[in-house]
Amino acid sequence: MTPISRKRWLILSTVHARNDTRIVLKEARSLSRISGDLTLAFADGLGDSCTDFGVPIHDLRVKKGSRILRAIMGNVRAYRFAREGGYGVVHFHDPELLVTGLLLRWKGHVVIYDVHEDVPGDILTKDWIPGMLRRPISFLVDRMETFCDRQLSAIVAATPTIARRFSPGKTVVVQNFPIEQELESEFSWSGKRTEISYIGGMSAQRGLRELVQAMALTRSAVRLNLGGSFQPKEFEGELGRLGGWDKVSPLGFLSRPEVKAVLARSMAGLVTLHPVPTFLASLPIKMFEYMSAGLPVIASDFPLWREIIEGNDCGLCVDPLDPQAIADAIDHLVEHPEVARRMGENGRKAVVERYNWAVEEKKLIALYERLPGGGKSDSMADIAQ
Repeated sequence: MTPISRKRWLILSTVHARNDTRIVLKEARSLSRISGDLTLAFADGLGDSCTDFGVPIHDLRVKKGSRILRAIMGNVRAYRFAREGGYGVVHFHDPELLVTGLLLRWKGHVVIYDVHEDVPGDILTKDWIPGMLRRPISFLVDRMETFCDRQLSAIVAATPTIARRFSPGKTVVVQNFPIEQELESEFSWSGKRTEISYIGGMSAQRGLRELVQAMALTRSAVRLNLGGSFQPKEFEGELGRLGGWDKVSPLGFLSRPEVKAVLARSMAGLVTLHPVPTFLASLPIKMFEYMSAGLPVIASDFPLWREIIEGNDCGLCVDPLDPQAIADAIDHLVEHPEVARRMGENGRKAVVERYNWAVEEKKLIALYERLPGGGKSDSMADIAQ
């Protein structure tokens, strides 16, 4: 086993894909600029490879199976790889890896838990978990995160709301804002197609049923682009039986260049998630990516989202459970292209000034520089202060 070195850093996930935007394109790319020994590890079965910015990717080689079996084997393989590799700093991204994180911390590693969502709240919305088990599991996960909060070296939270669940002395908020120029397009507004777009996971609670129903109520000859995967897969068949499906273009999973191309030709981006607790306080990356691409946003009328959308005059807020309200907002932007263009420009300006990854990566890099051996402090008490 390689001796533990605080200069060796490992970013670890057994759930996310190796092209995950937050983990790879943002955090790993940013950290690679200050580390000469950074490794990524995933459990996707795609073999070992390397990112386009030179960071090696290790495949943990977890065989496909039930969720429970994959979680168990993912923890075993992740722990073994981190220990055998002597990675002094382990930055993991899945609640499924909390046990691994604790064991590594107790073995002397610096361990960072990156919390993407309100996990206990999110469990209450998981259709694959039997209804009678959701609250007990949510409670147990909440207790586990609270215990780990006291044990782990630092917490990276994706939103201020998530951060409030953890100790302020060791928690850093690193929001999942867009890379400023990634989705910027020179496509002129006059060349836009009569299209609107939704990019992301597609499920009932993410408002896809109401979006398709809204398309049947629109006056304009507008089409809806859907980029992403249906959750579950059978959900696409259910949507296909709705009245507005003939005005929908299901595009499947899109690469980042393909996302840019679709948004470049669209007149608006939609993020009409249902008002469930885990969404009400979230800051969905898709909303900011639409703004980054210069599109007006049609968003759920949640207080936090309304503050952003109306505060920057970059879109319209609607009742996500009301297909007619969604249809009216779509028609308004399609029938008033100058209004849509102005709102898109306002959103783009807000991203350039505030809601971009360049601002957030400074917080992440500052955290790493304060880690023991990171160059500015050797005291664990200084982490994330």
